[in-house]
Amino acid sequence: MTVLDTQQAPIALKDAHKSDVRTQFAALCYHMVRDKPEILLITSRRSRRWIIPKGWPIDGKTPAQVALTEAWEEAGVQGKVHERCLGLFSYHKALGAERGVPCVAMVYAVRVKSLAADYPEADQRKRKWLRPKKAAALITEPELAHIVRNFHPRLLKL
Repeated sequence: MTVLDTQQAPIALKDAHKSDVRTQFAALCYHMVRDKPEILLITSRRSRRWIIPKGWPIDGKTPAQVALTEAWEEAGVQGKVHERCLGLFSYHKALGAERGVPCVAMVYAVRVKSLAADYPEADQRKRKWLRPKKAAALITEPELAHIVRNFHPRLLKL
């Protein structure tokens, strides 16, 4: 691992104003297999790269509740969300072929109790369980990869 792997990526504002940075809420979905965590990754709809569920704020819901809602819609996850933010990562959210916005995503752990076969985006995504290091190796956003690589449920008790 190089130093660059864990440094925060600069937010590219270009012609945007600082107030144009958007916030999303993400779910780091996990379960335990033989006392070791596994992370659930899903594919993005357009580029098919491996990501975690995330979405825009929802009126009347806490950030953690939004993360749990996105975990259901994008991955069919039923589980329990931890209210404490694990960390955040920045990335560029594509909005169409030629435009996008800089985003910051707050990450919340979700302990998966079950996975539904039928859920809102089942026909649009694939999902895969991986150990944290293997999951991190598939993620292109360095800050998110760092969060995933270093995740363990015992950290939730701090």
